[in-house]
Amino acid sequence: MFESAELGHKIAKEVYKREVPPLREALLDAQLDLLQSKKFPVIILLAGVDCAGKGETMNLLHEWMDPRHIESHALRELTDEERERPPMWRYWRDLPPQGKIGIFIGSWYSAPLVDNVYGTTKNAELDQQLDRIIRFETMLCNEGALILKFWLHLSEKQQKKRLKKLESDPKTRWRIKESDWKNFKLYDRFRTVSERMLRTTSTPEAPWTIVEGADERYRSLTIGKVLLEAIRNRLDAPEPPKQEEPLPPMLTSIDGLHILQTLDLTHKLSKQNYKAELAALQGRLNQLSRHKNFNKLSVVALFEGNDAAGKGGSIRRITQALDARSYRIIPVAAPTEEERAQPYMWRFWRHLPRRGRVAIFDRSWYGRVLVERVEGYCSHGDWMRAYGEINDFEEQLVRNRTVVVKFWLAISKQEQLKRFKEREKIGFKRFKITEEDWRNRDKWDLYEQAVCDMIDRTSTEIAPWTLVEANDKNYARIKILTTVCNRIEQALEKL
Repeated sequence: MFESAELGHKIAKEVYKREVPPLREALLDAQLDLLQSKKFPVIILLAGVDCAGKGETMNLLHEWMDPRHIESHALRELTDEERERPPMWRYWRDLPPQGKIGIFIGSWYSAPLVDNVYGTTKNAELDQQLDRIIRFETMLCNEGALILKFWLHLSEKQQKKRLKKLESDPKTRWRIKESDWKNFKLYDRFRTVSERMLRTTSTPEAPWTIVEGADERYRSLTIGKVLLEAIRNRLDAPEPPKQEEPLPPMLTSIDGLHILQTLDLTHKLSKQNYKAELAALQGRLNQLSRHKNFNKLSVVALFEGNDAAGKGGSIRRITQALDARSYRIIPVAAPTEEERAQPYMWRFWRHLPRRGRVAIFDRSWYGRVLVERVEGYCSHGDWMRAYGEINDFEEQLVRNRTVVVKFWLAISKQEQLKRFKEREKIGFKRFKITEEDWRNRDKWDLYEQAVCDMIDRTSTEIAPWTLVEANDKNYARIKILTTVCNRIEQALEKL
């Protein structure tokens, strides 16, 4: 794979001087068109052999284009904040919005590569990590991102020469670390694992471009031309034909399941029993949050359900048992302009809690397969692929010792009507009822079908749905608190 890159490509100084000015001008024009159109983000990964010119290339792109609209990230050692969240959190946080360019030195490939070279992970685990990366990049491309991945290569002889040259010059000696020489001693191993990684992850949506790094003029012109061509081709591509208005969701569930219709909504709990159980469960939850090992976990609880099903009241019963400094409630509404400029899941990744903390989502990432599906706010393909993307997301959370608790609060259509009318009559509850709630009620059957599909496709062993019979608020709140306590206890027992 690296043979063609080791042919010693060179660009004469005169040729370089002649080609750079028009290339820079064309890159600036493309960048301005990208910024004005805000059609897509550009994600550039600069990876490769140590001392192959990744830093110089990043600096050069800043020089050739307008640096105000480039977001560069040289990610090295994990910070304490990053260690307490899933590994991909640091990259999601830094993704560029539509219309901008993001450059990464040190990307989601770095840790899998280094860990395998040094024997921390076996080949089977490396393959699993690479498969997750492919799914991640495919999701970004489906969301419209243009991903350009450059592998800057040096032969063993060239790398040794570069290391010695940099180390011998007092002005550049600081750039050489002990780890660089340590990695150099494992050159053959790095090459073998790198080839495996590049072959596996060079996909049609996000291919790798291997660039000889020994001659900086050749390296610079090659990367600049590839970048220009990719951005220009995407910008100049004809707009796809406008699709007709989306059809309403199918009148039959995708999988023929109607699990909500099997719930017994007549469950009730007396006021006296409710008060006793509530006090006991809130005390139990408080003690769990103070457990000596709780700071090794994080908790994500999300609440979905019919309008007026009691999500807010249930959330309050949880937070009453917790220290206000240890939790955060994230109400999810229509995406903001900032959120619309990012991949769909970005708005949720940014709110993931640190270890020892609780994040409570009032509505969640399931909006794509519920309201966006039913109301036609996204395409059929978008919400269909969202099931897999959501399962991948939750798997990453659980793998990072996050307790994921998902609740669907179900009430009958008659009970909802009763609560809507009560809200209209009570002054301090009027803000809870809107015209949108009444419109959603008209699509009850369509939402029920979407919910059944959602539960069928995303209730996994590691992140199951808990269906809550919520016609009786007392019963629902006790079931929710019991489930939260049980799930945290189970996680603590596994530590």
